[in-house]
Amino acid sequence: MEHEHAIRTTFAAREFTDDPVTDEALYEILDTARFAPSGGNRQGGHVTIVRDADVKRRIADLSRPGARRYLAQRAAGEMPWNTVDPTTVTDEDLAATRGVGEFVAPLVAAPVLLVISVDLAVIASTDKDLDRVGVISGGSIYPLAWNILTTARSRGFGGTFTTMATAEEPAVRDLLKIPSGHAVAAVIPLGRPARMLTRLRRNAVEDFVTRDAYDGAPFTLESER
Repeated sequence: MEHEHAIRTTFAAREFTDDPVTDEALYEILDTARFAPSGGNRQGGHVTIVRDADVKRRIADLSRPGARRYLAQRAAGEMPWNTVDPTTVTDEDLAATRGVGEFVAPLVAAPVLLVISVDLAVIASTDKDLDRVGVISGGSIYPLAWNILTTARSRGFGGTFTTMATAEEPAVRDLLKIPSGHAVAAVIPLGRPARMLTRLRRNAVEDFVTRDAYDGAPFTLESER
């Protein structure tokens, strides 16, 4: 599969066939994905492969509180888990939220889970002193996670980023024996998708790219003529 086609068709796969993801297939995916960039080329990422059904079930259970809040906030018309607008969701709203089981089901059903973590001691967090949530650290781990997904797509497999388990990071670290000082960045359920999507909905270039300033003119080819 051509690189551009893989990029344009890598979708969030959450339903999988019973086909296995063999160690050989997984090694090939990771062998390509490892060429992702990281700050200073320090390569602080780590991938923990989880096939054990009980461990997958435990990770799904640890994802439930985060998923419950996500669904409750979405039902309330909020942008879930954002750090700008305080939530109006109450404990009663959380208790009444339905659909949590279905939300985390792919973590149990997928043939394999990849738990992506990163050593915080080797990545530069240049925004750590700003009065907002840090995002720069992700630049040293999410390229690896994205490479995994696009490479998997090119080989007929699929998955999606899930981050609900990170709300219970200490328990995830304890479960998988991830050292202190390492952050859990994502859990990727991986398998052969039950159906393949080839057309994705994304904003056009003109919708999110501007010239010279944030509120500058939209970047279009016509504006150069």
